[in-house]
Amino acid sequence: MKISVVGTGYVGLVSGACLADVGNDVLCLDLDPEKIRVLEAGDIPIHEPGLLEIVRRNVAAGRLSFTTDIEAAARFGTMQFIAVGTPPDEDGSADLQYVLAAARNIGRYMDGYRVVVDKSTVPVGTGDQVSAVIAEELRRRESDLEFSVVSNPEFLKEGAAVEDFMRPDRIIVGAEDERAIELMRELYGPFQRNREKVLVMDVKSAEMTKYAANAMLATRISFMNELANLAETLGADIELVRQGIGSDPRIGWQFLYAGCGYGGSCFPKDVKALVRTGRESGHELQILNAVESANEAQKLRLVDKIVARFGEDLSGKHFGLWGLAFKPNTDDMRDAPSRTIVAELFRRGASVAAYDPVAVTEARRIFGDDARLSFVERPMSVLEGADALVIVTEWKEFRSPDFERMRQMLKTPVVFDGRNMYEPAVMKRYGLEYHGIGRR
Repeated sequence: MKISVVGTGYVGLVSGACLADVGNDVLCLDLDPEKIRVLEAGDIPIHEPGLLEIVRRNVAAGRLSFTTDIEAAARFGTMQFIAVGTPPDEDGSADLQYVLAAARNIGRYMDGYRVVVDKSTVPVGTGDQVSAVIAEELRRRESDLEFSVVSNPEFLKEGAAVEDFMRPDRIIVGAEDERAIELMRELYGPFQRNREKVLVMDVKSAEMTKYAANAMLATRISFMNELANLAETLGADIELVRQGIGSDPRIGWQFLYAGCGYGGSCFPKDVKALVRTGRESGHELQILNAVESANEAQKLRLVDKIVARFGEDLSGKHFGLWGLAFKPNTDDMRDAPSRTIVAELFRRGASVAAYDPVAVTEARRIFGDDARLSFVERPMSVLEGADALVIVTEWKEFRSPDFERMRQMLKTPVVFDGRNMYEPAVMKRYGLEYHGIGRR
């Protein structure tokens, strides 16, 4: 099957590469010539485990190629995947300009039947807008070419996106046209050989499913963070509480970890967009308003603990920081808690030495040449001259550090753990003052 993918970000590049890996011919379009240059040079512009190997393998096999030529992409694939960004507008709503521009270009240059697949996360009703834009372009051309618009939201976790695409737990297809549905079933056949995973529904329900999924997961995170803060006040231990409620099969274990807040490209943006959609429809989504407020406050929870320990004025204090990315196995720092924490430490007069296995380049782009922030190449190096260690991202290499060396290197043997990576009793045994989230 011939497939065009508009956009080479996390969703577009992973989707294009994985679809090529099962034998399809895929052409990925991006208007950023630098991205295309990087891809054609045999590299990728993002950090995603396993993706580089798949891209190189399929480029070598001739199944995956890249272009900046809009017309060529529109004419290439019967399946036209739109996988461009939908960043939040100032009012929190999703900005659809890139989605609609992609749709307009498809309508302008398509030369046969097309299935236009909305892979981007888009508000309910976007499918209608995409359809209207394509139809308008075809009318201008006085063309009677047929097309179908399908909603096919992605459920890819950054850091595990390849695995999620190749072994999906469900494939949502929002469509009313039988021809398009059959083509989507054919396309995803290789990814569901052990059982039927395609769930067919109407376009609007598919669009809403994506937002509902992310909003639910964000709600679980903020719920646990709220409970963790209460546990600290009451003298309970949130880790024991987590085990107690997670063992209930009606609740389960996923997304029940307390921490310093969620970030990334999806949860913050999608919660805001769903709240905005509800407001525009006359429904105030009170739970999601609270989820968003709780998360923003939680990003400062570690700083609150630092202030309680060292005082309001942190002038002259120096902190070591482990983790910059919003989660492990990615270099994504969009809405990352580290950004809020570092900015607040700066505001209070402190300096920071940071380590992250892959996100330093992105951090340099975000923070610039601020002299208050330095980067080191090894985790233990951040401890040199530091008044305390602050842990923001739960990278695997932080799980079993040399605690004895940690105590010796820190000016003050204090650890502020925003991801509850260690047991308080173990830290006490090594002579480290430990401040987790909701730990007794």
